Amino acid sequence: MDHAADAHRTDLMTITRYVLNEQSKHAESRGDFTILLNHIVLGCKFVCSSVNKAGLAKLIGLAGETNGEEQKKLDVLSNEVFVKALVSSGRTCILVSEEDEEATFVDPAKRGRYCVCFDPLDGSSNIDCGVSIGTIFGIYMIKHDGEPTLADVLQPGKNMLAAGYCMYGSSCTLVLSTGSGVNGFTLDPSLGEFILTHPNIKIPKKGKIYSVNEGNAKNWDEPTAKFVEKCKFLNDSSPPRSLRYIGSMVADVHRTLLYGGIFLYPADKKSPNGKLRVLYEVFPMSFLMEQAGGQAFTGKQRALDLVPKTIHERSPIFLGSYDDVEEIKVLYAAQENKE
Repeated sequence: MDHAADAHRTDLMTITRYVLNEQSKHAESRGDFTILLNHIVLGCKFVCSSVNKAGLAKLIGLAGETNGEEQKKLDVLSNEVFVKALVSSGRTCILVSEEDEEATFVDPAKRGRYCVCFDPLDGSSNIDCGVSIGTIFGIYMIKHDGEPTLADVLQPGKNMLAAGYCMYGSSCTLVLSTGSGVNGFTLDPSLGEFILTHPNIKIPKKGKIYSVNEGNAKNWDEPTAKFVEKCKFLNDSSPPRSLRYIGSMVADVHRTLLYGGIFLYPADKKSPNGKLRVLYEVFPMSFLMEQAGGQAFTGKQRALDLVPKTIHERSPIFLGSYDDVEEIKVLYAAQENKE
């Protein structure tokens, strides 16, 4: 028996311990935010287990339903899990979910000061082929004592208090920022705990990978087309960048965050306002990128400065390494000057 290894395992930085440590840095903290995050973590564990069971059932032929029915069931289940976990925390007042057309206003008896915007299961159509999928979330805090309204969530992303995602794949990884850097935690199934495995994540200043759905290339605007062309055919003698596109935002952004490069989901002729949702896809991922030293840009402005008008509003997005996003900003500025 390796007693040294067992002793080492007793001094693990769990996500609970990490959040409590952060809480202790703020004398005015009452622990409400810590309680809210613990309920989000519980929801992630539940959904991780459900995704694994659904994947296994498909592999061994026990599911019985069609792919679409199974996907729908898992989407609905994940949404119910997070809504119940967030409401039962007693710390939320408004919930905005990708699955619900309207925002959920929490009963006054269970109401707190936080608004949570989330996509309970992003990329769920990829379950059958084993591609990583995930939950994305962003948190705002209400700073007034009146009745909560939609205006409390229709804020620019720069006002977010925290953001993160949980990726369900070969491992279950939760990436979180509370406004002072980005940290990654991996679920240890033997302990049932998220352990700090990626402390203080910093995205490389410049990357060698670009990530975009080139099937939409014929509908792109000129700056996007020029940028992708430049990625393939560089002017100098350096090798072209590598294309990596999974089609699951959580997986593509996770790789970009760790390895550097740029993730693009531009507007095009078919989707002039872009396709990704502002509150629970664009904002949380942009918040994480900036906290890790990168940038996020909509084609017109810094992504986190955008002020959404509706809860399911869409936007184009370019996010990743600082220098790579700077390149596309230059191309859009040149286009604007021409016009």
